Amino acid sequence: MAPPIRSSISKLPDEGNPSRRTASTPLFAPALAAAMVSDRRQLHIFFFPFMAAGHTLPVVDMAKLFARRGVRATILTTPADALSVAASLNRVSEAGHPVEALLVEIPPAEAGVQMDFFMSTARLRDPFERLLREHRPDAVVSDVFFPWSGEVAEELGVPRLIFHGTSFFSLSLSDALFHHPPPESSAGEEGGLYAVPGLPHRIELDRSQIPDFRQHKPEFAEVFVKMKQAEKICFGVVVNSFYELEPEYADHYRNAMGMKAWHVGPVSLCNDDDGDRSARGAGAGAGVVDPDNCLSWLASKEPSSVVYVCFGSVCRFTAAQLREIALGLEASCHPFIWVVRDPAGKGDPSSEQWLPEGFEERTAGTGMVIRGWAPQILLLNHEAVGGFVTHCGWNSCLEGVTAGLPMVAWPMFADQFYNEWLLVQALGVGVSMGGAKRHTLLEEERPLVGAEEVARAVKVLMGGGGEEMRRRARELKEAARAAMREGGSSNDDMGRLIEELLGKQTTPVHAGD
Repeated sequence: MAPPIRSSISKLPDEGNPSRRTASTPLFAPALAAAMVSDRRQLHIFFFPFMAAGHTLPVVDMAKLFARRGVRATILTTPADALSVAASLNRVSEAGHPVEALLVEIPPAEAGVQMDFFMSTARLRDPFERLLREHRPDAVVSDVFFPWSGEVAEELGVPRLIFHGTSFFSLSLSDALFHHPPPESSAGEEGGLYAVPGLPHRIELDRSQIPDFRQHKPEFAEVFVKMKQAEKICFGVVVNSFYELEPEYADHYRNAMGMKAWHVGPVSLCNDDDGDRSARGAGAGAGVVDPDNCLSWLASKEPSSVVYVCFGSVCRFTAAQLREIALGLEASCHPFIWVVRDPAGKGDPSSEQWLPEGFEERTAGTGMVIRGWAPQILLLNHEAVGGFVTHCGWNSCLEGVTAGLPMVAWPMFADQFYNEWLLVQALGVGVSMGGAKRHTLLEEERPLVGAEEVARAVKVLMGGGGEEMRRRARELKEAARAAMREGGSSNDDMGRLIEELLGKQTTPVHAGD
């Protein structure tokens, strides 16, 4: 195991300290926070997430947190994405901390013009600029995939904060690999380790698990360069993480890399009751399950006995791999909830063709298969759930941490292999799914992981011998919650960001009214 990342968990107040806030104490003190801005014009921030659940949901959570602190928060969303945020925004409005929403209309494409992914997002530039000119917010938090939003904001004198949707650790590692990539002849090859230079720890990654931007389509490489250039003109970066989770990499990102950054997470903790947790992301996909049915099923299980299996909103598997997962879960002999997307997007997710014959009948008492979307943070925080099999998307990693769960790490692409290293090697709250793994977006290019390995990983996660991993997971859960309470590291950092933005207010009070 690699040298552990220094932890600040031991610095939490002890139980005998009367200043310690209890688990029943609300995580936030919105009335006190709102007083910070009561004697000045209300701060107005635009939040502009990328149109994917893994980007939209944390940005909506972030907007809710700012609204609780007296900030006027406005979400910019496309008509297609609006449904996924409507339920959450309705609930915060009912609670007295409304978050506004403005639609960004996408101009129609010219007839006969074939557009790639990034050309499509660039079409949002003009409507974004019109909204910025009309409403004149004091700042904008926009997704890293919108580098052009920084140019627009700079032209109009509006501070732009970048949201990457990942950790300080991943940001540091990505930057090191951007400046010091593996030799071109070996990047993406199977086997062989590459020691990434310029980081606080010696970190070795399998070369096949390192994304090689030199081999991507030219338009993607061009946008990646634009994303790096946009960092040079931004006001700073907001990170969905907390200092105690990765203190050395928070320091490295700010000091060694010279980036101005604020940690404000885990933002999902703003969903502090079952109603909020059920509403979060409802409508984000087909096949929405009834949360009450899930809770009733979990209520019939022993505490910490159920393994929750979900691979996010983007990752897909071949039918053959799904069959191996099914057989592995059955062979593990542990109760499970398995959230499934249809194989490779090639058909109806309700199709049974990818399930082993008789699987659901044999596991009727011990397994629940959810096709489509599930209220993940609601289920992860149920007392019956004791472990999480995840693709290592950063949102899922943080949601597992805040639920106090050990995890099986099964990364596939993007920053997921970096997150696996953080969970397994540094934090000690995860076990890697064995078998060959390589960085690829294409499910048919991934080596098949057999049922035996799936069963082995689940048994390690849920069985005996993992006491230290579970103890560590419980510590991180408490540290995450402490970070978001009054006086906590993330709560305080958000306050510092608000104060700094208030100090930069230049727009006349009635501009745009």
